[in-house]
Amino acid sequence: MMSLLLRGAIRLYQLTLAYFFVGACRYEPSCSSYAAEAVARHGALRGSWLAAHRLCRCGPWGAGGYDPVPSRGLAAERPTLSCHPAERC
Repeated sequence: MMSLLLRGAIRLYQLTLAYFFVGACRYEPSCSSYAAEAVARHGALRGSWLAAHRLCRCGPWGAGGYDPVPSRGLAAERPTLSCHPAERC
């Protein structure tokens, strides 16, 4: 239920406020798409944690690039909340 409410709030943001930030995201997929997928794939609590981690990295100091939502098997590796770019192989 909570997951559905979060995804609805993210979708509402995408349909309204995201219009003003078109082209501002440094990552692919965009932060809102990442958050929606993370909540759908990992649930409300873990998905929110992943989305917060991603938003913290998405600033002027972030490197950007392709940063997909980790698969469910990799979810056991809890990333620390940090504003440094992700280290991907």
